[in-house]
Amino acid sequence: MRRLFLTSILFLAAASAAAVAEVDRRTANSGNVVLEGVPEIPASISEALTQYQNTRSAGLIDWSRDGESIYITTRFAEVSQIHRVDQPGGARHQLTWYDEPVGGADRRPGSDTMAFLMDSGGSEFDQIYLFDPADGSREMISDGESRNGALEWSGDGRYLAFQSTRRNGRSNDIWMFDFDNGREAELVLEAPDGSWWGPVEFSADNEKLLIVQYVSVNDSRIHVLDLDSGELTRIAGSAEDPARNLPFGFDAEGEGVYFSTDAEGEFAQLAWRPLDPEGEARVITGDIPWSVQGLELNHAGDAGVFVTNEGGISRMYRFDPADESYERIDSIPEGLVYGASFSEDDESLAVVVNNPRSPSDVHVMDFDSGELTRWTYSEVGGLDTEQFVMPELVHYPTFDQVDGEPRKIPAFVYRPEGEGPHPVIIQIHGGPESQTRPGFSSTYQLWIDHLGAAVIRPNVRGSSGYGKSYLKLDNGFKREDSVKDIGALLDWIATQPDLDGDRVAVYGGSYGGYMVLASAVHYSDRLKAAVDIVGISNFVTFLENTEDYRRDLRRVEYGDERDPEMRAHLEAISPLNNVEKIDVPMFVVQGENDPRVPVTEAEQIVAALREQGSPVWYMNALNEGHGYRRKENRDLYSEAVVLFFERFLLD
Repeated sequence: MRRLFLTSILFLAAASAAAVAEVDRRTANSGNVVLEGVPEIPASISEALTQYQNTRSAGLIDWSRDGESIYITTRFAEVSQIHRVDQPGGARHQLTWYDEPVGGADRRPGSDTMAFLMDSGGSEFDQIYLFDPADGSREMISDGESRNGALEWSGDGRYLAFQSTRRNGRSNDIWMFDFDNGREAELVLEAPDGSWWGPVEFSADNEKLLIVQYVSVNDSRIHVLDLDSGELTRIAGSAEDPARNLPFGFDAEGEGVYFSTDAEGEFAQLAWRPLDPEGEARVITGDIPWSVQGLELNHAGDAGVFVTNEGGISRMYRFDPADESYERIDSIPEGLVYGASFSEDDESLAVVVNNPRSPSDVHVMDFDSGELTRWTYSEVGGLDTEQFVMPELVHYPTFDQVDGEPRKIPAFVYRPEGEGPHPVIIQIHGGPESQTRPGFSSTYQLWIDHLGAAVIRPNVRGSSGYGKSYLKLDNGFKREDSVKDIGALLDWIATQPDLDGDRVAVYGGSYGGYMVLASAVHYSDRLKAAVDIVGISNFVTFLENTEDYRRDLRRVEYGDERDPEMRAHLEAISPLNNVEKIDVPMFVVQGENDPRVPVTEAEQIVAALREQGSPVWYMNALNEGHGYRRKENRDLYSEAVVLFFERFLLD
């Protein structure tokens, strides 16, 4: 079947050769970006977008060993690098200067040395490096070929556990370095194919390793590995009774594990259970009707914090393990909260806070008093972010019913000033199990200010954050029900006097790119423009060509293309096989090295659209993968999108 697919694509390309030959093709950014059918971008657009393109953000790595500084990631040039900040509001001292962005950095306990991940050209085949901030030296300690991730140090800094595909290029095994015995990694868990396995935490005595097995967004299991005997004990989750079980770490006594689970209800509750597999789990946050997304204990294990996702907004709670009591921390600004880390003396807690009027920045809280101090102030291009439009949360009715009433779909709506009617850009998230949340975005504010457009960000069925039943509503044969939610949104837009139902665009990436293409298949008569970023155009070819290490994970969500009935369904709903129904200008954006949604997904939909004479722009960055990480590429892309919307949405 793969051979037949390639033959059909070659035939399609040959049949449309004349049309392709007429497409304006040029390169940009030193030949790293290919543009086809994209007009020259006027200098006026570049000038108008400059401020919006020069915002930054800061991500937290950890405290320094002495607790006097923090390590962060931020971007000064093209890509994010490691920096050190020595005081609140202090200068960001750049420590790494690589051509590729640094990711997954984790400081080694008892030292300022860090392990970090870095790939090449967005391939996601990350290698592991040891980095010494004192002299800037680095050493690659992985094999240079496999995909590596999920770095986890032991508490004494002797061991580094990680996930790697080095055994066969496919399986997500767990390996470990013992730095008391050289630089050779040891395979400690040979993971079965079909799921994602990753280390979470070493026990205090280094005898056990807590492990998560991720089968799907609705099925994850917790194991404890005895590092001496190699015995693996499952303590939560099973194939017979699937639930979302995500481990946070061992308790202070090493007798049990804290984790979140939705086994007892719709949402993932904070729970504790003993290491004994026959023991019973105890739910801690049963009175919070939202999911707990993270727990961080201090070094002593006698206090901590956890974060909930409450309708897309983060809430942080102080947690006392002694009596399992908790209380909300009111000093944290409303928005999104990430990456909590205690200082070595447990007196201070660093967190990252983000909201629609402030990019991600690191704040430090005095743990006793709750007093909060902002440590980083990321630039916002000179924009007055207090004038940024704040999103409004709405719930619009869709096609099916719950308890006799229309099901409601949550969406964040950014409305420009003035009566309108305003053109509308619907931004559809990926995943599909991701969730749109009200964070900082200079892009949306740019569209509002420069285009006068309203921005709507729906959380269609299948989104996380609204309970496990909602999460499952788009699985398998129900895939197009989520597309119907976009149709219902178009209906809702038509009822809003300040929104122009005759000028609507759809925009999305990855699975959101599929949603864009599918929306164009079903609703071209109601759309003016569509932007597909690294999107799936055919589920069968996507599943056959995505990287081996993630194929089975995607089959659980989308369906197994090897099953004849499911294959027929996936072929039937794939936009590539319904391209004749697409009658809306399309902009397709891709990264050449994308390991998730291969470049062939973009190439085949572009070729098919050109074959039938449909207007299509195409942008392919040869040094990027699943999304653009380099500033020069992001800038060019954002300018091209604005020009596309000017030409087709505002007309």
